[in-house]
Amino acid sequence: MIIGIVAALVFALDRVTKILVQTRMAPGTSIQVIPGLLRITSIRNAGAAFGLLQHQTLFFIAVTAVVVVLIVTYGGRAARGQPMLAVALGLQLGGALGNLYDRLLRGMVVDFIDFYRVWPFIFNVADAAIVVGGCLFAWILIRQGDTPQQRP
Repeated sequence: MIIGIVAALVFALDRVTKILVQTRMAPGTSIQVIPGLLRITSIRNAGAAFGLLQHQTLFFIAVTAVVVVLIVTYGGRAARGQPMLAVALGLQLGGALGNLYDRLLRGMVVDFIDFYRVWPFIFNVADAAIVVGGCLFAWILIRQGDTPQQRP
């Protein structure tokens, strides 16, 4: 349940922000949000998160489809009784679906979040959700490794 709600919220926020950027900005243009730190820069990305592996669309579609199937198939069971794990998986699922939607429709994604002084890559809401979800997932696994396991 939590996975689906988080995934739906991420997907919706990703779609809305990408639509706003696509309809209100020409590719390559920027709007300053916080001078010296953050701007909205409209670009199209045919690669993976942060512009890696350009023009490997079929590969990304296949990998994303596998990830989506795994989360949908096993995520609910794995996260039962672990709401933070459900949030982590929901972030990853929503982000994966957001970028998968763009790749299937256009063969590329819209990137626009540009922390140009502190981060060299322009990204989108889906990318951010995938990274935050992955970090949260790793943190949960590390913490579980620190606690003694109960034996049946």
